[in-house]
Amino acid sequence: MTSVVPARSTTAATLVVNPADSAASPAPAADGLRLALLSNRFEGIARKMSNTLMRSSRSGVINIARDFSCCIVTADDHLLAAAESLPIHVLSGPDLMAQAMRTFHPDLKRGDAFLHNSPYHGCSHAADHTILVPVIDDDGRHRYTVVAKAHQADCGNSQPTTYMGMARDVYEEGALIFPAVKVQQDYRDIDDVLRMCRMRIRVPDQWQGDYLAMVGAARIGERELQALGRELGWDFLAAYADEYFDYSEARMAAALAAIPSGRMSETSVHDALPGMSGDGIPIRVDIHVDAAAGRVEIDLRHNPDCMPNGLNLSEACARTAAMLGVFNSIDHSVPKNAGSFRRLDVVLRDNCIAGRPLHPTSCSAATTNIADRVANAVQSAMAGLADGIGLAECGGVIPASGGVVSGVHPVTGRPFVNQVILGVSGGAGAPSADAWQLIGHVGNAGKMFIDSIELDELRQPLLVHQRRYVPDSEGAGRQVGASSIYVEFGPVGEASMDVAYGCDGVVHGPKGVRGGHAGATAQHAVRRADGQVLALEAWGQVALAPGDRVLVASCGGGGYGGPGERDPQTVARDVAERRISVARARAVYRVALLADGRVDEGETRALRDARDPQAVHDVRGVREPDDVRGPERLRDNDI
Repeated sequence: MTSVVPARSTTAATLVVNPADSAASPAPAADGLRLALLSNRFEGIARKMSNTLMRSSRSGVINIARDFSCCIVTADDHLLAAAESLPIHVLSGPDLMAQAMRTFHPDLKRGDAFLHNSPYHGCSHAADHTILVPVIDDDGRHRYTVVAKAHQADCGNSQPTTYMGMARDVYEEGALIFPAVKVQQDYRDIDDVLRMCRMRIRVPDQWQGDYLAMVGAARIGERELQALGRELGWDFLAAYADEYFDYSEARMAAALAAIPSGRMSETSVHDALPGMSGDGIPIRVDIHVDAAAGRVEIDLRHNPDCMPNGLNLSEACARTAAMLGVFNSIDHSVPKNAGSFRRLDVVLRDNCIAGRPLHPTSCSAATTNIADRVANAVQSAMAGLADGIGLAECGGVIPASGGVVSGVHPVTGRPFVNQVILGVSGGAGAPSADAWQLIGHVGNAGKMFIDSIELDELRQPLLVHQRRYVPDSEGAGRQVGASSIYVEFGPVGEASMDVAYGCDGVVHGPKGVRGGHAGATAQHAVRRADGQVLALEAWGQVALAPGDRVLVASCGGGGYGGPGERDPQTVARDVAERRISVARARAVYRVALLADGRVDEGETRALRDARDPQAVHDVRGVREPDDVRGPERLRDNDI
């Protein structure tokens, strides 16, 4: 296998800066330096696309929270390069969408652009509008497809939200579905399609601004790739892609060879929806790691059939969620592209909630809820193979503090619709590190930012009264899961608004692994203007009148390893930073502290040497007993 950074090669550097080969000449043998330089060139193009999209978009869910992704796909539909992107957007999906584009439009021309959001033809879900642009060389040959995808605040759903978990089918969901529909020809908009969108979407100017941002990003990628092809030669670039895929496959094989072989089954349970019988929706994964062969199989077939709601996964999200659980469990430096994907076998079936849905099944919430349960189950199963790999479970998604706010602005008289990411944490404990607090959920892997309170208050008529971490809500462990975030917000002045959300993790919190404890569950309530406090369902749309506030505590994250193994000095730091209480340090972590906050070494040693009545030997983790959870996460004056 070629080394990542070999001895400097003057020839290779010259080939990149001033190549002598033409488009028709064969590429010379690749070496590591050329792979590194060209990989950076392609990733740089994807970053230019991302910067364009972020800086020119209009909706806050894109330019504040960064719910978008840009990538480059080869002419034969293989993911080559992605900028910093949401994994749920790019690991699988761009390849399927590019394939659909070529199937529906076999005669691609320079200047074409296609709008794609069909979950039945490779998109993640209907809210993720995607622009596909074929990159055509000067001889009319299709060389690459550039992809710019952005989650829309409004996609034409029957309700002002882009996550409709309760929709019985795509018709009740209501989203406009575009299966690789041509929206530009000869670099000019096809106005028929844009008029249809403007008539159906509640915030047409906002949507059209985001559409132009996506088109602009894709055209930047097209222009840069055409320039790169002229500079280096198209056949040279094609040979590079083959070499890079082979290198990436070898890296993945080596990473899998470094972990134990074995078979594991794991089940992660999604909360039941309102009106649904039973305890919840169990999502099972069966994994088989063959270290000698450098392969892993993830079987998702043993799951329920598609349900009459919007939780069903699209094929793209089912594949991506399974792959994401593997990538979260191994050497993070393995490239994420079609080469490394060759070593991952994801087994799906038709008409399965975690498989391939059939029209008109709704996949409205495909990027989040069940997808996260798949990824959580995979990374937890990997942790069961050995200490040092895998992750605990991340917390559930889309509490009201990550929901969609809508209404009519009392000053402008114009409608507003936007998803706000005011408070979602959920990160999982890892083998050698505490959780990334603001991971948000597994599928975005921390790429999305938590919103600026000031920007959200400027863009919508809302006021954030509190936002803080909740003490004693982390998944305890050798490495801890994320703490819950408490948020209290509502309309400002005489405004009113609706908040739509669909929260998982109210009943089934994020599990720990290898003796780690579960993270806190989510909670919701509303305080009316008269002071009355009412509990809210985990799913729904709450109407807030002037003076009302919604009160939300998001999920925490699961812990990794037994809490009695955590470094006592780190526990003392957690107490000093008010992440946990003194009582919790003693009861859960078995660390005694002196009055000045220092570790009482002798008593701590005695606590840890004594038999712990809460000791747990199941490596998959535990739920924490109520008597050691600590104080209520929502204080009496909050709820």
